[in-house]
Amino acid sequence: MWTYERRLQFPVKISTPDPKMAQLIISQFGGPDGELAASMRYLSQRYSMPYKEITGLLTDIGTEELAHMEIISAIVYQLTKNLTVEQLKTGGFDAYYIDHTTGLWPQAAGGIPFNSCFFQSKGDALTDLTEDLAAEQKARTTYDNILRLVTDPEIVEPIRFLREREVIHFQRFGEALVRVQEHLDAKNFYAMNPELDKIMS
Repeated sequence: MWTYERRLQFPVKISTPDPKMAQLIISQFGGPDGELAASMRYLSQRYSMPYKEITGLLTDIGTEELAHMEIISAIVYQLTKNLTVEQLKTGGFDAYYIDHTTGLWPQAAGGIPFNSCFFQSKGDALTDLTEDLAAEQKARTTYDNILRLVTDPEIVEPIRFLREREVIHFQRFGEALVRVQEHLDAKNFYAMNPELDKIMS
């Protein structure tokens, strides 16, 4: 189904390790509004979506979110590569190190492990697309928060790229929601689930 290109969607080249930044940025790998949850959300929702063009959109964005997870993972990996024991301690990465060394493991910045409860797949086109709009806004806010704390341009540039993609995805899901509403009775489109109920023309 997919063709994998052996390059990141946006290059990551970080020259100075920074375990404190890694501990914050890892939230966009396995946190509640991170890229892993986003990819699982959209790639799960696509199966019950009744409109092919929106199924395609969920597949496209879900696949792109996997590429974004790869960028975040590259950032965290490069920020923690070749750390000394002292850097682990002073950078606050020692607790993570005990459980995972410096291997990539999905968790939030606060240490909470990834949980599939972070995302929803409800089987209702309106509900799922509304969830997707909210998810993109929450991810954008998380990137905004990261950008307030990061000054290193080698980290800032890929984070800015990822933030911009959240804005684009929000716009695309907004367009998709309008399309679903157009398929339904605009005066009463919350009275039915197009994925289950027969649509009368």
